[in-house]
Amino acid sequence: MTPETVLTVASDALGIAAMLAAPLLLTALATGVAIGVLQAATQVNEMTLSFIPKLLTLVVALLVAGPWMLQLIIAYTRNLFDAIPGMIG
Repeated sequence: MTPETVLTVASDALGIAAMLAAPLLLTALATGVAIGVLQAATQVNEMTLSFIPKLLTLVVALLVAGPWMLQLIIAYTRNLFDAIPGMIG
């Protein structure tokens, strides 16, 4: 196994991890900004007010993006397992 192979596998893994995390992180970011603007406009500084909407939007995002995320990680894992013989010898 060459150093280039290790770097390629690590780079692909980081790319897949970023793609898997992106829908949930972007949803949480958008919800947090919207709730923050609402709290600033109404001057209500309640920490628990932002938790429930974020949780609900993350559940919805996971339901919507979940099948795509599952297909992505399955395809990556299959490709990685198929490449094992070429990496070894």
